[in-house]
Amino acid sequence: MEPIQKSEEEWRKELTPEEYRVLREAGTEAPFSGKYTSMTEPGVYRCKACGVPLFTSDKKLDSNESDPGLHGWPSFSDPAFAENVGTRPDNSNGMERTEIFCKHCGSHLGHIFDEKVNNEERKHYCVNSVCLDFEKEG
Repeated sequence: MEPIQKSEEEWRKELTPEEYRVLREAGTEAPFSGKYTSMTEPGVYRCKACGVPLFTSDKKLDSNESDPGLHGWPSFSDPAFAENVGTRPDNSNGMERTEIFCKHCGSHLGHIFDEKVNNEERKHYCVNSVCLDFEKEG
């Protein structure tokens, strides 16, 4: 799949101001403000900006089992469509993190963290709800 080539002006016209701030300017939505934080229905989570599939509900983490600092956003153990999710270093705001982004349109999605749950280490893909659309299964 070829990467999308759009100007920032085109993105501004297509996205709401909040979507643009998070997706295109690498912002973060307020914790617990997103509509997918507690979503449990089966389905596919797609990039809000371009529609490519990113995550599936079977990879969604139960926030009650995760690091309490990561509870405020929808989180996943793995991207279900790894070919659509990229990573890059993010040293903004005085922190060392790994950003996740949509490989098709370059939009910011959130960050990936390492965490330990029940003595098992795992990846924690922490995604802003505003970056996602949900397609219910069936």
